[in-house]
Amino acid sequence: MAHLLVHHQVGDFDTWKAAFDQHDATRRASGGGNYMLFRSADDPNEVVVVFEWDSVENARAFSTSDDLREAMQRAGVAGPPTIVYMDQYE
Repeated sequence: MAHLLVHHQVGDFDTWKAAFDQHDATRRASGGGNYMLFRSADDPNEVVVVFEWDSVENARAFSTSDDLREAMQRAGVAGPPTIVYMDQYE
């Protein structure tokens, strides 16, 4: 199973979370599955999400899509995210 780790700063967590939730159907249609959402203990607007994905190729296609870029802008993501593509080892 593939995983996608996304780390970014957002302008306002509540605004970002509402947009994130609205984008769930698009993520799932692109191969995304369950996820774990984390907020920094020191900065509630610093967010890390680890997604399960059906393949690294589909995760890459989703994470580089214009649709996601536009959704992130609407959600108030500040600057480019750090994205890591991972294959599950154990």
